[in-house]
Amino acid sequence: MSEKRIIRRLASDLVMGKTSPARLRNLSDEDIAIAVSGDPDAAPLDLDWSDAEIVIPPAKTAISIRLDADIVDYFKSTGQGYQTRINAVLRRFMERQKQKA
Repeated sequence: MSEKRIIRRLASDLVMGKTSPARLRNLSDEDIAIAVSGDPDAAPLDLDWSDAEIVIPPAKTAISIRLDADIVDYFKSTGQGYQTRINAVLRRFMERQKQKA
């Protein structure tokens, strides 16, 4: 490896982010409200949680299952979390079968 490609940095030179703690400490509540109102990704602060329910997902069981290669390839091609999507498809099928019974 060429010496030219090695870049050395001191920990004291690293910037951990663009946030200035001193600037944040000096923000007033009004400044924060103005910043939030201009942020399209900000969630509303007046959410009503009185009807919220805690939902605990059922425990998973590790199994070995043989699936057709094209099915596995399809779900893998949809990206990370493909096993969760396979589980969701099977759950939907199960729920439909239960409705028929």
